[in-house]
Amino acid sequence: MTDAPDAPDAPGTPAGAPRPVRVTADPDWYAPAGIALGIRVGNLVLTSGQAPIDEHGATVGADDFEAQARQALANLALVLKNAGSGLDRVVKATVFVTDIARHQEAFARVRAEHFVPHTFAESFVEVSSLADPEWLIEIEAIAVTA
Repeated sequence: MTDAPDAPDAPGTPAGAPRPVRVTADPDWYAPAGIALGIRVGNLVLTSGQAPIDEHGATVGADDFEAQARQALANLALVLKNAGSGLDRVVKATVFVTDIARHQEAFARVRAEHFVPHTFAESFVEVSSLADPEWLIEIEAIAVTA
């Protein structure tokens, strides 16, 4: 699902330029935080980092990295679908984890379940923490719609 553009054209925006459109879900698990699940501009989709949470915002798979990775990817897939895209159209992903040494191999296994190898660019980044201390992973992506 996408909403109508959130704002009028910015000053200096060329006439006819694509306008940002907010990507939503029902329920929209990021609405309480005041952020969009994603934004579509023309045929480009940019997602917010998708966390290992269910549709009500509850963490899935506490202390289970693979369960969290699968949930984050399921959320990413839904956001992309609602924007008219899909995991098969991802061109760039950024994966944030709290422990690369511990989780890199597990993520490689989970990634292989969802993506064709070598079809997109990826950054795999270790961070000291994520927005919720229970989260072990968060995934954001850039995809195309056509």
